[in-house]
Amino acid sequence: MTRRLIIRPEAEAEMGDAFDWYEERFSGLGSEFLMCLDAVFSAIVRSPQQFPLVHRVVRRALTRRFPYEVLFVENKERIVVLSVFHAKRNPKRWQERV
Repeated sequence: MTRRLIIRPEAEAEMGDAFDWYEERFSGLGSEFLMCLDAVFSAIVRSPQQFPLVHRVVRRALTRRFPYEVLFVENKERIVVLSVFHAKRNPKRWQERV
């Protein structure tokens, strides 16, 4: 059974902001960022428990090319992406969402 992947609105906004920032720097780089996130989302859906717990029940998956973390929680029916978070930001910002 495949679990449903749900991306919370806050995480979608972070993805959009990062896309815009990368696109302003170099045309096409924002699309590469989204493809990188898609690969991370696929890995999370395939095997969420391979990623470490970083705060209570929150797990973290790192992107390969970009300095971003995908923070998510899981249960039997779904995986919820809480944040697509730049690695240099203060982690207390995403912890407020738990």
